[in-house]
Amino acid sequence: MATTTSLRSRLLILPPPPASPAAVSLRLRPRAAALPSSSRRRNLRLTARAAPPGGAVAPASSAPAAEEEEKEEKVGFGGLSAADAERLCEFLRADLPHLFDDVGIDRSAYDDRVRFRDPITRHDTIDGYLFNIRLLKQLFRPDFYLHAVKQTGPYELTTRWTMVMKFMLLPWKPELVFTGLSIMGVNPQNLKFNSHVDLWDSIQNNEYFSFEGLWDVFKQLRIYKTPDIETPKYLILKRTAHYEVRSYAPFLIVEAKGDKLTGSSGFNNVTGYIFGKNASSEKIPMTTPVFTQASDDTLSDVSIQIVLPMNKDLNSLPAPNTEAVTLRKVEGGIAAVKKFSGRPKEEIVLQKEKDLRSQLLKDGLKPQQGCLLARYNDPRTKSFLMDKSCRWADVLYVNVNFER
Repeated sequence: MATTTSLRSRLLILPPPPASPAAVSLRLRPRAAALPSSSRRRNLRLTARAAPPGGAVAPASSAPAAEEEEKEEKVGFGGLSAADAERLCEFLRADLPHLFDDVGIDRSAYDDRVRFRDPITRHDTIDGYLFNIRLLKQLFRPDFYLHAVKQTGPYELTTRWTMVMKFMLLPWKPELVFTGLSIMGVNPQNLKFNSHVDLWDSIQNNEYFSFEGLWDVFKQLRIYKTPDIETPKYLILKRTAHYEVRSYAPFLIVEAKGDKLTGSSGFNNVTGYIFGKNASSEKIPMTTPVFTQASDDTLSDVSIQIVLPMNKDLNSLPAPNTEAVTLRKVEGGIAAVKKFSGRPKEEIVLQKEKDLRSQLLKDGLKPQQGCLLARYNDPRTKSFLMDKSCRWADVLYVNVNFER
């Protein structure tokens, strides 16, 4: 029987976040979605507006009406007017997604002297800033995802983003993921950006030059390969030293009752379905990972699941031959993820779950009950059935509320 999972009944499902003009793409590695055309972007260019020397706010008119108008225009941080702050935010929402594509960012929005800093790079001019962007494009082929833009100071805006890169010079083309904040300073004299400071979520020392930042880069260059089999698509919203917060696109699963998080009870039922034990005897291609999910707070109500290919439709899939197997659609959602490897013994997994919850609470996130273990062994190997040491990474998921 085919069903669609309730939004609150499965681990990876959360109520949808509030609508935002900077909605996140849920595709894993596509180029950022097309934004306004070049001609439209020209209409979004920043118009420099003179401000008094030193950035002081001009005196208000003595007329009461003018005073009220100015009060309404001010934001809580002072400095930029509400209209200017919103115009700058809208500009960044339209401009920054072009950071690494053929359109590029609008350099006229930046001062000639732009202070750029991240943990391992620094430049002090717009030309140096643009050179750094070109270098990254050549070496890494980055995909940039902008999640949010807001005012955080009198003449300061902050963006939240994800950058996914492949290092093209190494034969295995390792993928590097960085998430973090960019603090954008605004020149009060002309309302152009005069500083851009990046803070990475994955490290503590974000000062230039950070050996912690350099080590974070090197760690991601290691040879690491999971089975070349289809897997659910997701975008990493936040990557820390201890966990990732991922946003998943919808996917389908075949599911059966399990016994424990690290067990294999029910595995023959779900693999039997994809091997042809279904109403039309259809053989369905393998995917990864194999999930075992505990949906209650005692981690005793367990199911085992295999993800179905992304090109399948719930209504067109053949019906299972047994009531022990069901088909479900997982609508996607946000989960915190802790990666580890080795033999996934029950006590090890339970400790990982405890550690992950502790780290999330420490960072102010709210984990929900239950968890899910993902085993990236190729399901065709005997190592999964025999519960031997995993060749590939195991991943522990905990549903979490996360504001971008």
